[in-house]
Amino acid sequence: MIKIGVAGAYGAFGLKHLDALANIDDVQVTSIFGPNKDKIEALASERKIANACSDYDAFLDQDIDAVILSTPTQLHCAQSVQAMRAGKHTFSEIPMADSLADAEQMNAVQIETGVIGMVGHVRRFNPSHQWIKQKIDAGEFNIQQMDAQTYFFRRTNTNAKGEPRSWTDHLLWHHACHTLDLFMYQTGEIPSQVMGLQGPAHPELGIAMDMTIGLKTPSGKLCTLSLSFNNDGPLGSFFRYIGDSGTYIARYDDLYDGRENAIDLSQVAVSNNGIELIDREFVSAIKEGREPNSSFAQGLAVMKVMQELEDQMGVLKV
Repeated sequence: MIKIGVAGAYGAFGLKHLDALANIDDVQVTSIFGPNKDKIEALASERKIANACSDYDAFLDQDIDAVILSTPTQLHCAQSVQAMRAGKHTFSEIPMADSLADAEQMNAVQIETGVIGMVGHVRRFNPSHQWIKQKIDAGEFNIQQMDAQTYFFRRTNTNAKGEPRSWTDHLLWHHACHTLDLFMYQTGEIPSQVMGLQGPAHPELGIAMDMTIGLKTPSGKLCTLSLSFNNDGPLGSFFRYIGDSGTYIARYDDLYDGRENAIDLSQVAVSNNGIELIDREFVSAIKEGREPNSSFAQGLAVMKVMQELEDQMGVLKV
């Protein structure tokens, strides 16, 4: 039995991880952490979890083998380093951090401690994108271009549950990170050309609300990514794969061909839930003592690209 603690447990993604872990054998969530004492204790009571902690040090002192961090981005590095040095296998939600330097520190401490370090690049695990990866690996599909749209209507500092955030989300260091990692994972290439443009900053949030990013690999594969917090319409991330043998459209865990015919994904994985699948990989890597898909080491490649984009655009962040 692997005992897991979830930090940031009452947030939108903390709850998703709790739901996912409940479907995995030989796993028990024995402790949860959140800074609001009343909220974390109420959640522990509701989910019948033994320990609720509002202090992170106390959380790491609990009887846990591993931690999942669904906490604000700015805390990922310090909390991951502390957890790994406490001997806990560590899963950090995306992004690893909001700077390349912090991500490199996380990877260095993972090497130093030898525990599992994994970052939540869930797009690698969504069945829709797994299906595409299997086609690529079998030599049946070659990407020519990936067009992606990431759209939200987020003109106030609220989370996916519509609740006020204690931190500010970011188009580059969070949302672009998903797509850039996916493009590099699917093509197996590091971009040789990187371009970014950002729109005006929000007067209160202090971040750019619109962004365009373009990548080109050494073999000529293209990625075009449009991001906005101003979009009043369908929300989320949508991917169009244009290749030499077809066109595919991925929407979260669903996949369609270029003419909107649904593709059966029922045989791709044991679940159609990407969060459950990435949590299963974390647990399997712990059990097998191996590097997971989406390890801290693998996550450094996209962090380098995002740092290049920040340097190029002079990205605004708080």
